[in-house]
Formats: sequence, structure tokens, C-alpha cells
Amino acid sequence: MNEPSGKAALMGVVVGGSLSRGVEVRLDASFPVEQVKVGGFVTIQGQANRFFAIISDVTLEASDSSLRAVPPDASDPFVASVMSGTGAYAVVNVLPQLTMSGDAFAMLSGPQPARSIPAHFAPVYAASEEDIRAVFGAEDERHIWIGSPLDMEGVRVCLDLAELVKRSNGVFGKSGTGKTFLTRILLAGILQKDVAVNLVFDMHNEYGWQGTREGGPGVKGLKQLFPSKVAVFSLDPEMSRRRGVSPDAEVRIGYGEIEPQDIEILAATLNLTPQGVSSVYSLVRRFGQEAWLEEFLARENREELAALADETSELFQVLFTLHRRLRTVGRMGFLMPKAPEDAVRRILEYLDRGIHVVLEFGRYGNDLSAYILVANLLTRRIHDRYVERMEQASGGRNQEPRQLLITIEEAHRFLTPAVAGQTIFGTIAREMRKYRVSLLVVDQRPSGIDEEVLSQLGTRFAYLLDNERDVDAVLAGVAGARELRTVLSRLESQQQALVFGHALPMPVVVRTRDYGTEESYREFGFRDAVELMRQAEEDGKDLFGP
Repeated sequence: MNEPSGKAALMGVVVGGSLSRGVEVRLDASFPVEQVKVGGFVTIQGQANRFFAIISDVTLEASDSSLRAVPPDASDPFVASVMSGTGAYAVVNVLPQLTMSGDAFAMLSGPQPARSIPAHFAPVYAASEEDIRAVFGAEDERHIWIGSPLDMEGVRVCLDLAELVKRSNGVFGKSGTGKTFLTRILLAGILQKDVAVNLVFDMHNEYGWQGTREGGPGVKGLKQLFPSKVAVFSLDPEMSRRRGVSPDAEVRIGYGEIEPQDIEILAATLNLTPQGVSSVYSLVRRFGQEAWLEEFLARENREELAALADETSELFQVLFTLHRRLRTVGRMGFLMPKAPEDAVRRILEYLDRGIHVVLEFGRYGNDLSAYILVANLLTRRIHDRYVERMEQASGGRNQEPRQLLITIEEAHRFLTPAVAGQTIFGTIAREMRKYRVSLLVVDQRPSGIDEEVLSQLGTRFAYLLDNERDVDAVLAGVAGARELRTVLSRLESQQQALVFGHALPMPVVVRTRDYGTEESYREFGFRDAVELMRQAEEDGKDLFGP
């Protein structure tokens, strides 16, 4: 590793900089400045170490200030060639991230975090395919490739999925940038490599049987690609069947399963006052956990609510408003006085068998209250079971449960500074790997997420964000945040992401791999599933005609 790859192109030499701000590289006159892109990957050959770095900025400089006031006649090729690289030149700022020395021990241990910088005039090279492989490794039983570096089509950047699922992670970007496609890739990889089981709260029905894409045909969901390894649960089985999906289970929730904490997290969505939330606890004390909601909703006239106000010492107007707000919850079709079966027990049965669960919301995906209620309620109870199992395992009475990754969209609704301390999602994010449950949060407004929760996210996938507060939130607590901010702001509007965190050795900008074409399915190893689906389509045409 001490010598650069034979294919690497010399870009320039180090002329200054620092470890905190990055290294300044004077671009060689023969290297076109237009080929230097923010987010690109370079290597620097020091005297004893090789450095791996990411380009954070490019500037044009002049050795003589008069050149700015009176530029030479650049139309003359001779004058242009004389001035280029001498009187006028380009400076590239790069952030050293990793280093590797040439001794045998270092070769075995791999690249290490850079704690020094190369000396003046150290040569800088454009990264080669061998460099990328040395840093990010290759696909194996725990790695999956997620995309290619800038201007390096066909070169694969690999992600350590086994490390990814140990911590909570985030996929961020404004609408239309490709968050959902990347999330499908990550979920499919986790399933394929069997490093965890997924529980996906599928708000917009994108991950189960079939997803959508802008301006094109639908893409295959996890159930089509892994029919024996994925179960689709549905809150709205009627809509699922209209979409051609036969759900493996229908989810029904009893009134008695809804606890005050579930109503508290809905306060902003339902426009509840703190007094209203406090009244819920009074109702639970009056009627008991199992009966409070049914008993409260059954009181439909002012006289009954006035009597209840006297019994609970609550203000009538508070109870009246609370009753009106909670009636919208009571009208959700999946809620009933008593559920026919325990949804949590059924979900855990599938997860324990290594079958991944996608919960489709159907028409309730457009109801934010329904999504928040169900995701919070089920996650809280599943987390309680995991805590119990882990405690039993530590006592030698049971095996540890499988690592569980829970995917939630609109994450800022659950993790605002006001409620993150009380919600189960905030608890899971702060616990990290303690109980073998982690989160994959997908959101376009990271600035709405509590800072403490963001700081606990192990790996972040950041697409283009057009709000400065969102950019600051994504990069909060990250070394070199100021320089990476420039990188993030220069991403293309689709299919480009800045990826950094525990699951890969250093930050890197990638063009994420395709998802939705037959070629992409085959690259995932879905050849059998694709052939089976094609055969089924042909059989259908033979039976029913075109």
C-alpha cells in the first residue's frame, strides 16, 4: 500500500493545510480542473504512510494579483499554456480520513483513522478501483455494495451490514431524491445476508409487495423477491387485496391496548392540550387500562360527560374537547373493543422464525394519527418483549433474540425534542445495541429530530437537503462537519448520497445502485425469483389471454 496503483493519475502535490481544516493540494497543470469534483476520492502518498481523503472544495488562485485585474489573452494557446499552472493554478482542499503504513501488521489491520497529515509536496493521486477495494472491501457474507464513487462507474462501495444493524441509522433527503429506493436496497441486503430481521412500518405501501417510482412502472417489493422470507401484515386488508396482495395476517388492535403514552405522542397531531393528556391518566385510574377508552367513547352526550367530570375531578370543557378529539381515533377501522388475536405475539412469531415483517397501512397511511399510534404502540410492546428476553438470556434461561431493525418513516413525528424523551423510539435510539433492537429512520426533515437522538445514529445516508437547518442537523457532531457541509450541498438532486458513520471506514459520496430493473434484481441474486415471476406472467397470459 505504500506505492500508488499503476492506474492512478497524479493530481498534484500537498502545499499546506492542517489536520482540522484539511490539506491543500496544488493541482498539476496537466490535470483538468473540471474533472475535480467535490465528494471525489483521492489518495496521498506520504513518506511512510498512504492517506485516503475526500475532496471538500476547489478554488482558483493566481500568483500575481495583477492577473485578476488584467487577465492575459487566453485565446492565444501559447499564452494560456504558459500561464496555466504557473501564474494561474487551482487548489484542491481534501480531508484526510484514513491512513495505512506499509508494514505487515498494518496490512492485516486495515486502514486506520488519520491522526496526522502528509508533508509538503507529497504527491496526490485520483483514487483507483484498487484503492476503493482496499478501503471499503468487497461483497461477502456481511457486506453489500450500495453504489459507486463519483465518476467511477462500475466500482463498488461496500457497506458492513452486520455493523449497520447494531446501531440505529438514518436515511435523509428531500422528497424525490431516492430515500425509498436506498431503504429498499438496505432492507433487501439485510434480508439477503441474514444479519437481522426487519420490521417495516410501511406508511405508503412501498416495501411489501410492490413499490412505486416517479414516471415509471412499479418496482418489486420484498415479498415478491423473497416470498418465503417476508410476511406482509395489513391494517387495511381490503385495499391490500385490491392491489393484488394477499396479506399473511390482518392487524387489529383492541381499545384496551391503547395506553396514555400512546395518546401523549398524538398530542400535536390531535391538537390536545397538556390538560387533555393529563385527563387520559385520570380516565385510566377511573376505569382501568382495559376499559378506559371504550367507556369514555361510550359517553356521547354532554350530561354523561359532565357526570364523568365530577367523578374524575376534571374540567368538563377539557373532557368534552378530549372526547371530540378521540372520536377520530375510535373511528379507525382497525380498532375494536377487543382484538381477535394479539398482533404483537403474531409479529414476534414470524420474527423469531427469521421471517421479515412489513406492516402495510393501506388507506390509513394518509392518516398521520393512525401511523403514529400503531407504530408507537406495537414498537413499545415488542421492545418490552425484547427487554424481557434479553434479561432471561443474561440469566442463562433463554437464548438472545435475533437482532431486530425497525424501519419508520416520518421519523421527526416520533422524535421531536418535546416527545423524544418519552417515546419508545427515543429510548431505542439511546439504548444503542443494549437490547438488540435498532432503528432505521427515514425522513426529509432531520432538523425536527431531537439532537440527542441524531447523535446516537451510527450511520447516516444523506441525500440532497435544501434547508440549512436540515443540513446542520444531519452533520451535527461529525468530525469535519464544515467541510462535509460543502460536499452535501453539491449533491445532485437524485441518486447521490453522502454516506458516513460506523458501517463504513470513511465518508464517501456514492451514486446509489439501481433498483427496479431485471438487471438490478439479478445483481441482488434474485435470479430465481425473477424467472419464477416471468413464468407466472406467461402462464397468466396463456390462461387468460393478453
